[in-house]
Amino acid sequence: MAITVMIQRTFTNPEKATELAPLIVKMRSLATVQPGYITGRTFRCLDCPGEYLVISTWNSLEDWNRWLHSEQRIALQGQIDTILGDVTTYRVYESLAGGIAS
Repeated sequence: MAITVMIQRTFTNPEKATELAPLIVKMRSLATVQPGYITGRTFRCLDCPGEYLVISTWNSLEDWNRWLHSEQRIALQGQIDTILGDVTTYRVYESLAGGIAS
């Protein structure tokens, strides 16, 4: 069953955006070629400056976890978090048939 991952990043220093952008692009490029990756979109919050949300869809939780725990992603995420000065947060969701948990 496909899963959706919500990835939230927040930074308070807008000058850091120029440092962060190439790393985010690289992360997205690497994710798109991972087994099980389906799609992803990045959003900028209009109510909370500096807050970004990535919504990605994966074929399975196992596919997402494989990418989440890969050395390549962990190294890149470490660079991103250092620039942010904060930790990226993740939430994993599954669709509910008819809106009811089974």
